[in-house]
Amino acid sequence: MSQFGEYLNINVTINDYIATVEMNNGPSNFFDIEMLGSLADCFEDLDKEESCRVLLLTSTGKAFSAGANFQKGTTNAKGLDKSGRGHLYDQAVRLFSNRKPIVAIINGAAVGGGLGLSLVPDFRVGCGDSRFAANFTRLGIHPGFGLSYSLPKLIGQQNANDMFYTGRRVKGEEAKEMGLLDRLVAKEDLLKVATEVARELAISAPLAVMSIRETQRMGLPEAIKAATDRELSEQNWLFKTDDTKEGVKAMGERREPVFTGK
Repeated sequence: MSQFGEYLNINVTINDYIATVEMNNGPSNFFDIEMLGSLADCFEDLDKEESCRVLLLTSTGKAFSAGANFQKGTTNAKGLDKSGRGHLYDQAVRLFSNRKPIVAIINGAAVGGGLGLSLVPDFRVGCGDSRFAANFTRLGIHPGFGLSYSLPKLIGQQNANDMFYTGRRVKGEEAKEMGLLDRLVAKEDLLKVATEVARELAISAPLAVMSIRETQRMGLPEAIKAATDRELSEQNWLFKTDDTKEGVKAMGERREPVFTGK
């Protein structure tokens, strides 16, 4: 096993052609533009690394990712990262552009932008504690991170509409039935089973796997770019509404929002 690279709030080790990419940003694993850009850098570097054939994306803490960090202004639709990386969604497009297969361990919540991030991988292994939520309407905003394309493509339009319109949480067993999870296992078996899935990919012919993956995901980065452009334009005006102010405030105060349609 060997360490690989240095990335913000991300640890990477490579063993038997499997690169374990561990997000480590507190119990909720919130992300900002800088961290997401660092993750995209990591994916691009691993695409060039011969000792890596598959990525195993996981996280510490109680959540896979609770999404964008509101406290750092990440949700400002016009915000730019000080490093010049551009908007948050530019990094989302980069993540969807990687060449090698990804298996994700969904150990807890994948909410908002965290749900979007959980759909970057090819396969997801979860447990009873896994839960997914497109909670944007509870905040008064439009979905982002390319979810308007990636979610219905994965689970079907009606299931996606249900999640988008209500913002409700979908837990382990229902998530498996919907197709949000490929494997549902006991929490203590998450790493073992996800590693087994990754190993099945790692022992296959790597050039053939990447070639097939490219065919199966043909046009995906372009579709995500088109989706995020549309999502961003809607978020730009919704961020100015009273409902969004109320939604964000209610979330911080851990209460039900009271929306007025203004």
